Amino acid sequence: MNVLLINTHQPYPFSEGKLSAAMIDLAAEMARGKGHQVQTTVMTTPYEVQTEIDKHLWADLVILQIPVNWMGVPWSFKKYMDEVYTAGMMGALCEGDGRRREDAGRQYGSGGKLGSRYLLSLTFNAPASAFDDPDQQLFRGKGVDDLMFPMHMNLRFFGMAPLPTFSAFDVMKNPKTEQDLIRFQQHLSQIL
Repeated sequence: MNVLLINTHQPYPFSEGKLSAAMIDLAAEMARGKGHQVQTTVMTTPYEVQTEIDKHLWADLVILQIPVNWMGVPWSFKKYMDEVYTAGMMGALCEGDGRRREDAGRQYGSGGKLGSRYLLSLTFNAPASAFDDPDQQLFRGKGVDDLMFPMHMNLRFFGMAPLPTFSAFDVMKNPKTEQDLIRFQQHLSQIL
């Protein structure tokens, strides 16, 4: 299997990205240990758009390590998506949005070519108790996949299929890094 690991961490004064880096390292070690080929992209290093498109075409599995920031992906990964995925819409990653003038019945978003799988690995400052509880003020019963629905749509647009999302919670105020890494290893063992 070909595994593409994308570390979307954007450094901030209060967050150096050590947990994201450790999770990417763990995923790479596990994948290589199972005989899989691995490529990595890190938002803090320069990238070439065509190389990133080629990585997506090569990958059977894309693991995105996302520190959820302002209820979404870090700005540097949004920029990456704007550059790489927009260029990929020119035919490499999808056939436009899937619709054709001569075939008006095709659904919007059905043009994806990838056929690969993806895993969202999310880290939150929010505690787990903030999600899936209608009595919680902010998320009002919504779960992590509800929050990341736009990301799921973006990947589905290119023909990618989701694997169960992994989440680590309360990573700044009440970190349980060792337990999170053990849980992540267990999660990965089900898919690698």
